[in-house]
Amino acid sequence: MNGDDEEVVAASADPSPPLEWRFSQVFGERSAGEEVHEVDVISAIEFDNSGDHLATGDRGGRVVLFERTDAKNLHSSGARKDLEETDYPLRHPEFRYKTEFQSHDPEFDYLKSLEIEEKINKIRWCQTANGALFLLSTNDKTIKFWKVQDKKIKKVCDINSDPSRTAGNVNGEVNSSFPPGGISSLRLPVVTSHESSPVARCRRVYSHAHDYHINSISNNSDGETFISADDLRINLWNLEISNQSFNIVDVKPEKMEDLSEVITSAEFHPTHCNMLAYSSSKGSIRLIDLRQSALCDSHSKLFEEPEAAGPKSFFTEIIASVSDIKFAKDGRYLLSRDYMTLKLWDINMDSGPVATFQVHEHLKPKLCDLYENDSIFDKFECCISGNGLRAATGSYSNLFRVFGVSPGSTETATLEASRNPMSRRHHVPVPSSPFKALSRVVSRESHGVDGNSNALDYTTKLLHLAWHPKENSIACAAGNSLYMYYA
Repeated sequence: MNGDDEEVVAASADPSPPLEWRFSQVFGERSAGEEVHEVDVISAIEFDNSGDHLATGDRGGRVVLFERTDAKNLHSSGARKDLEETDYPLRHPEFRYKTEFQSHDPEFDYLKSLEIEEKINKIRWCQTANGALFLLSTNDKTIKFWKVQDKKIKKVCDINSDPSRTAGNVNGEVNSSFPPGGISSLRLPVVTSHESSPVARCRRVYSHAHDYHINSISNNSDGETFISADDLRINLWNLEISNQSFNIVDVKPEKMEDLSEVITSAEFHPTHCNMLAYSSSKGSIRLIDLRQSALCDSHSKLFEEPEAAGPKSFFTEIIASVSDIKFAKDGRYLLSRDYMTLKLWDINMDSGPVATFQVHEHLKPKLCDLYENDSIFDKFECCISGNGLRAATGSYSNLFRVFGVSPGSTETATLEASRNPMSRRHHVPVPSSPFKALSRVVSRESHGVDGNSNALDYTTKLLHLAWHPKENSIACAAGNSLYMYYA
């Protein structure tokens, strides 16, 4: 009864005021006309659970780590200036480069005569322990478990108080004899510790478990297991065991010609270790319960939009394919992104999405051109804020959209991944749309911004972005550059 009352209160609460987004930082900014090398293009972004660390992966197989600096300054004490700064809000979250390491290298599968590129597809942070950072990274075939820890650099010093008087250097010539009278002040070497430096070590390699390209990895809330998903299968791993995994979902038909859909994304529930969701190329999302059976052939819930009336086109199924799903922090809501829209689902209601946000509605007349240049197959990611009030996703011309997803919110913003994110913003009156059967379609298309599809640059696409777990801060990738914004 109390839970129902809380839901009513949440639904009737006034939506929060719109956020004003500001530029925070940029790493790897390129100058005008500078060529971007393919290996430097960022292909994955992920904040850790605390929000104090950020990891990016690129097409060259490298993982770069950033750490937050203003949080450390806030917790430091002693100086009066530090104490005074705590009375005022920080200007913006600040990160700095921590370290980088080569996670994956190009390989060749001799049995299948296939090249396996080194591109990082996904990064997921694991639980920290003893001051060390742990994370998973994967390319198309191999998952690796990394430990990053600060190690103090040790040096040998104080071998002798006066090296010039000992054996070894006389008038520039090597002399192996002892000086006359021997050495009066011989001392044993001393090992001293100097400044610390982060060192990355690969703890485990999880390989040879996927016949198709890995598109997702996700940590379980139990802190012990994780899943990896490819086009047709989802495997369950134990972090401590790298030579064995359990196949929990298999959608491969007996005859490949009967194949009608593939798995596009998978993610564990944030709090229930027995639940996970995966999306398909047909636009559906399945929620499965690991307690039901070892092989989860049947789903516990199916989320899909009711078929629209009217004729279907050649592109209907292509644009319906879900490219990414994300659970909200409380696990009640699920965010999904397909080519045209961003959808919010309530896992307690499988009749349809509770909200639909139009992202690429203006591209409908251009679907033929998008198919010809393969842009229609671009996989845009999505993210949701830690408080569950807003969601964001990317678009073309290095633009990304932020929507208010709380009931009654009409907030929308279109920002550009640049030092002036609001340069492409236009205020557009948004008609209020009433709830219909607990579902709403929010059409917040800023036609003055990117409604003119001829002006869009399909080569500069913002596919990857992440929302800070505790603050209104977004990190997004534009080519080889990492841009960060705060509100």
